[in-house]
Order: sequence, then C-alpha cells, then structure tokens
Amino acid sequence: MKDHEQLPLIPIRSGRGVWLEDFDGKRYLDAISSWWVNLFGHCNPVINQAIKAQLDTLEHVILAGFSHEAAVELAEKLVEITPPDLNKCFYADNGSSAIEIALKMSFHYWRNLGQSQKNQFITLENSYHGETLGALAVGNVSLYKETYAPLLMDVINVPSPDCYHRESGESWEDYSIRRFADMEQTLARYADSVCAVIVEPLVQCAGSMRMYHPVYLKLLREACDKYGVHMIADEIAVGFGRTGTLFACEQASISPDFICLSKGLTGGYLPLSAVLTTDTVYRAFYDDYQNLTAFLHSHSYTGNALGCRAALATIGLFQRQDVLGDNRQLAAIMTKACERFNGHPNVAEVRQTGMIVAIELVKNKQTREAYPWQQRRGLKVYQYALGRGVLLRPLGNVIYFMPPYVITEQEIQLMAEVAWQGIQHAVQD
Repeated sequence: MKDHEQLPLIPIRSGRGVWLEDFDGKRYLDAISSWWVNLFGHCNPVINQAIKAQLDTLEHVILAGFSHEAAVELAEKLVEITPPDLNKCFYADNGSSAIEIALKMSFHYWRNLGQSQKNQFITLENSYHGETLGALAVGNVSLYKETYAPLLMDVINVPSPDCYHRESGESWEDYSIRRFADMEQTLARYADSVCAVIVEPLVQCAGSMRMYHPVYLKLLREACDKYGVHMIADEIAVGFGRTGTLFACEQASISPDFICLSKGLTGGYLPLSAVLTTDTVYRAFYDDYQNLTAFLHSHSYTGNALGCRAALATIGLFQRQDVLGDNRQLAAIMTKACERFNGHPNVAEVRQTGMIVAIELVKNKQTREAYPWQQRRGLKVYQYALGRGVLLRPLGNVIYFMPPYVITEQEIQLMAEVAWQGIQHAVQD
C-alpha cells in the first residue's frame, strides 16, 4: 500500500472492448484482461443483455433444496463442452474456492471408500492455485506462501516441467518427458498415501508464465490411473481458449478426474466457479443421510443466477463464432509482433502458448542471470506503459500479454511497441 504514495490508484470510469477509461478521459489498453478474466471485452453487448434479462427474472436463490433455470442450463453446458466423462458440476464463488472443493472432494472420496490413509497431495514446484489456505498449501510460489507456512498442510512437491530450464537444443517435448521421471518416482513411492496430483495444464501463470509441453499431461494421466491417484486440472486461468484450445487438457487428449474453472467462465463479469468431476466420484457420496458420506460444502452465492447467465452468454459466444480459429490468427500476429524481443540483450526468452505470450527479462542474456527482485524492473515497465496508455502488470521480471479476444492487429502492435519501449526504459542502470 505504501507504493501508492508515489503510484496513485487509477479510478476507472468506463470500459469498452479492450479499453478502459479513467475519470480524466485517459484510456488504457487492457493487455492482461483485468487479471486474466475478460475474454470478449469490457461491456460486451451480448453478455450485458443476458445479465439485464436475468435481472428482470431472478437475481439469486439458495441452491440447497432449490434450483433455477440458469444453474441447470450452465451445468448441462459445462458437461457438454469440457473433456469427456466430467458429468457432475459443483458451483462455488471463485477460483480458490474451486480448488478447495476439488481437494476436499478428492480426500473425502478416498475416505468414503475406506482409504483414509490417502490424505496427501502432490503438486508441482512453481505452481499457484489460489490464496485460501488449502489452495495456498498446494501452491509453490514462495512470495505468496512463505508467510503463512505455519498454517498450511504439508504437501509433496515435484520439480516442474517448466521448459525455461531445458538444455540448449532440447525441445519442449523432450524436456517435459525428461522431467516427468520425477513425478513417476514420486507417485511410485507415495501413491498409497496420496489423494491427488494437482497441476495447471500447460502454463504456470502466476509462476512467471512458465510453460511446458502437453505430453506431460498425457503421461500424468496414465500414471495417475496406474497408481490409483486422482488428477486435478486447475484450468482457472488457462481454460476457455487461452492456450489455443477451449481447455488446455484437450491438447493432451485427456480428461482429469476434476477440472476447476473460474476467471473467464463469466467473461470477466461476475464471480463464479465450477468444479466438474466424474460419475465415479459422485457415486462415492451418494448414500442415505444416516451414513454421513455427503459432501458438506457450501457457499452463500453458489450457482448465482446472474453469474450463471453471464457464463451461458460467454459460452454462447464460443459456440456461435469461430473464436478459437480467430484466436489462432491473433496468436500468430502476437508471435510476429514479439519477434524482435528475442534479440534484445536483456531478454532470455520469449515463450508463447496460444493467446499467452511471456517475455523474460534478465541481467545477463548469456548466463540468464536474473535481475535482483529488489530492483523491481517489472514495476518500471508497468509505470512506463501506463504513461503510454497500456495496462501491463509484469510478474516480477516477466512481462506478459494475455489480452481479450476482441483485440485488433493494430492494438497488438501498440501493446508490443509500448512493452518494447518499457523494457528499454527499465533496463537502463
């Protein structure tokens, strides 16, 4: 908060498409989709209208013993569009809550099957799954986690397949396969006590936008089946087209046991999340009340009608338009716009998965020596870009683009140019 003595908050008056406007009339290109939530632009007329229509019918009702049209329609739609066999839907309010639900449900499943010794989770190094205590525990970014370590359950950490660390000349696929050996060994050793493995498919977003090859997910699905462990896919940030397919798991042709969705689920309009799971998991809880096997977990705004209607409108846009095809063209434009960053003396790597591009700043390109975090080079890029009308929000020394899907080629060029100039400004000693 002390930063804001020199860096005042920017009150936003309105938004339209990729642009935000403050009360002085200055505009900012939202290059990060307002923390990765906005898919089809601010004040999208289709989503606006869906919410307005819902307002005249029902705003919210308790989802315990009651239901409503939008919640039912959305559950059916999510079952339709997610990977196969994810036939049951559990609603919550936000991404962290979705992770908590998946963790609890996996543990409770094994308990209901008489395997209460399965009470641990395996997670990847550099992962991030949210900031409530369970979600924080299965994350591995020390900036968020270290302070609260005494409050958190112990988990088993496995080296990440993060391809930034691959050898010179080694492909993403080969490196991801090589790193999977660590996961295989860990599962072989701990399977009897492990409920689930949780991963962010393809991109570890809050972990500096580090990326890996889909083959890792394929190998993980096979190993989880082999060792009798659940696979939880945290697609909160990478779902709904961010990686080039509607869901990242599709690129490995696999279905997890749990998929967690939020952020883009409502197009960036309202807080809503969903956990989808299998009939097998559902049946472990389906019993007479007296047996006390029910999954007792609830949120006041579970299945909120306005949020569900926004989500249905968002999914409708995917189904009525060739969003993924259009995104492939936009992704190619982003690739070309970022080519020159590869030759910058302080850029170690430019990496891309679908509509996500990351540029890693370093002090020394040859050795990949990082800038000390205390120098806050990324903050300098942020400040410079705001002055030029672009909202970037670097993760440490990683500048990234994750724009709404309605961005134009001209706006991509502006975004890249301002980032280039911001980096030039930030690396000056």
